[in-house]
Amino acid sequence: MLKRILAAIVLLLCSHAHAELPDDYRVVLLTENFPPFNMAEDNKNYAADAKIHGINADIVREMFRRANIRYELSLRFPWDRIYKQVLEQPDQGLFSTTFTAEREPQFKWVGPLASISWVLLAPADSSLQLTGLEQARSLRIGAYKNDAVSQHLERLGLAPINSLRDQENIGKLLKGQIDVWATADPVGPYLAKQEGVTGLKPVLRFNEARLFLALNRATPDEVVERLQRALEAMRADGTVDGMLRRYL
Repeated sequence: MLKRILAAIVLLLCSHAHAELPDDYRVVLLTENFPPFNMAEDNKNYAADAKIHGINADIVREMFRRANIRYELSLRFPWDRIYKQVLEQPDQGLFSTTFTAEREPQFKWVGPLASISWVLLAPADSSLQLTGLEQARSLRIGAYKNDAVSQHLERLGLAPINSLRDQENIGKLLKGQIDVWATADPVGPYLAKQEGVTGLKPVLRFNEARLFLALNRATPDEVVERLQRALEAMRADGTVDGMLRRYL
């Protein structure tokens, strides 16, 4: 009995030690323009914390506040570069990152923050109608480099024409340089509206996806657990729903 009690005390002490983070510990958070989930106040390609807003930006801030974990937040460009940076740098995180089976072992995950659908958009006057991605193989498909949508198409053997900025696909679509734009809903229509373009026609919805905070694999498990608990509490008390209503 005494041995069991001592073992329990040791386990408790070890758990407490694991929960302690250094006083100066902080997570470097990176994001991009991905409205309405995260975006620069002035639509520029760089912004610091106070100039970044959006559904998931608000959620992540509140998560860190409730978890009592410090952070630095900046919005940068392009996605391809910041994605690779978080893969390589300890104690860094990236949102809004689409969770996929292929990406799962690359990061530690907190979420989901939100859900989206993947869609092929065509000009408003297009007569195109699709029932599956196989029918899109002969089309010129515009996409966003290293984005989950583009990666998905590439895994299926399609050859999307990738741009460094997702907004570039709007002009390409209207000029006839691509036939369809592979993007996320509501992100694509939101971006188009910012450019003064409305009425783009969804010709195919081909996947549902969830957006997460992706953390470098070296991030302490305690950080991940505290953030996840904070997010679940926010869902339970209606905070997340309130943030969604603010933007949608």
